[in-house]
Amino acid sequence: MANYEFSQVSGDRPGCRFSRKAQIGLGVGLLVLIALVVVIVVIVLRPRSPLVWNGKPTTKHFPDIFLGRCLIYTQILRPEMRDQDCKKILSTFKRAFVSKNPCNITREDYAPLVKLVTQTIPCNKSLFWSKSKHLAHQYTWIQEKMFTLEDTLMGYIADDLRWCGDPSTSDMNYDSCPHWSENCPNNPITVFWKVISQKFAEDACGVVQVMLNGSLSEPFYKNSTFGSVEVFNLDPNKVHKLQAWVMHDIEGASSNSCSSSSLNELKAIVQKRNMTFACQDNYRPVRFLQCVKNPEHPSCRLNM
Repeated sequence: MANYEFSQVSGDRPGCRFSRKAQIGLGVGLLVLIALVVVIVVIVLRPRSPLVWNGKPTTKHFPDIFLGRCLIYTQILRPEMRDQDCKKILSTFKRAFVSKNPCNITREDYAPLVKLVTQTIPCNKSLFWSKSKHLAHQYTWIQEKMFTLEDTLMGYIADDLRWCGDPSTSDMNYDSCPHWSENCPNNPITVFWKVISQKFAEDACGVVQVMLNGSLSEPFYKNSTFGSVEVFNLDPNKVHKLQAWVMHDIEGASSNSCSSSSLNELKAIVQKRNMTFACQDNYRPVRFLQCVKNPEHPSCRLNM
């Protein structure tokens, strides 16, 4: 035989012993295989740099803020929700976007969160808003039985926070998150607010209100969250009327926005969906809130 020879091993049983040349070749092949495995392991396991974006990063101390707000809401503000598990809500929330490209988030990613957190808003107590967030929140702060989206548990927790993940880590991205200008519409923040806005609208019943900014050229803006998501997800089987409050800046020029083309467009959408529409310029109870900072303004004087 050219490459190996027989020898006597284990008593009378013949064995096969490789020649030195064959052993060297086998050893070299084994070393190459080991080196290849090491290279693959290094490539797979080596830390990858997170994606770099132009937007602000995840809010510092995000988990602590999240849990703190959850506990304040469930234990103090709305004790009827004290049985909610804030730690489980946080972990479910994070699973929607951690370890994922922040431009590839879907509504389905937040589905477990929506299923986990249930909250019933009383009929006639839902207040939507568009370009009037601060004033709407002032009103619901006084009228404690009224709810904007940010007066619900998830809206309260997430309000004004930022967050995103990255494929390279199981933690949140505290370096940068996508900016609105980076052609990244399916980012975790935008998708989250669309999901819970849709749920807020679907759950509304009775008469619902929307506060619009009458000082803008278009008080009803069809590309806003209210105009593109919420108004189309009101259930006509549960909601029989939409009441629009068009509020003008107290120092600005007043106009009859309820007769504008913008509000006529909203009226057409609502009526087409078999709901009644009503509109009021400068709803008086909300106007009183504006007058707190401008008590001497002519529109704030009470008729004696």
